Amino acid sequence: MLDVKRMVMLRDLAQHGRVGSVADLHGVTSSAVSQQLRTLESEAGAPLVHREGRTLRLTAAGAALAAECEHVLAALERAEGAVRALDDDLSGELKIGCAPSAISAVAAPLVAELVARHPRLRPMIVQSEPEDAVPLLRQQGLDLAVSYRYHLLGTPPPSGTIAVPLFDDPLVVAVPDKLVASVREDGLGVLRDLAWISAPEPSTCREILVHACRNAGFTPRIEHSCVDLRSALSIVATGHAVTVLPNLLCDSPPPGTAVLPLPGRGRVIEALVRAGSERQPALAAALAVLTGGPAGER
Repeated sequence: MLDVKRMVMLRDLAQHGRVGSVADLHGVTSSAVSQQLRTLESEAGAPLVHREGRTLRLTAAGAALAAECEHVLAALERAEGAVRALDDDLSGELKIGCAPSAISAVAAPLVAELVARHPRLRPMIVQSEPEDAVPLLRQQGLDLAVSYRYHLLGTPPPSGTIAVPLFDDPLVVAVPDKLVASVREDGLGVLRDLAWISAPEPSTCREILVHACRNAGFTPRIEHSCVDLRSALSIVATGHAVTVLPNLLCDSPPPGTAVLPLPGRGRVIEALVRAGSERQPALAAALAVLTGGPAGER
């Protein structure tokens, strides 16, 4: 019989390509991961990996087994949900990762409504960007993640998850008041010679800013980096820089800053759950709140 935890390690190796990365995900040593993979090979009766220098590569059998891992995990999630659905007492912890920009608009109302509907349920918010939330979700460190993806980048939902769209968050350009008329008349191109503000690399928000500017015919000169992009509006207010942001980050621009819509679609705010877990009672209750479903929906 194949061990599921070892299959998960093989899946993670297929995704990340390095034993060290798998070890970090599971909180063990690299030698422990290698030992578990050797044991999985014995269970499978076939070689699953081969070494190329300091890198492990999956064999055809290893790739086939890794691909089946998500189906096995989804079936186990459904089985667990079937058991939990027999218990009418909706209680316990529900760990919810949430992108910082969506905490006010999504996470806070979710907590309030969940507690009102299910007093014994304890929702716990963990602020986390998608690149941090998705690994935690896949490793069961989170039960649900409120995340986002930019339409322009065309990134599919992470493997092993189900994405439930919540709403679209359009892109805007934030400029000093003195530039409003010029941008409205001629678009982003009039900002080509200005300093720009964006998130530090790597960042999908930064990628989108660069995409938007290049579509307008220039490459932005990014001089300022802000982890908290909402604070970028304060730099815009000085009159010496501009930026492109999701609209959710621009609910209270400081005096001297104007926020103008950009054409096209921005990003989708979505809820992510592990495939097969969406019918577990606590998660179904959270999804019902997020999508406007009835209080009793599961």
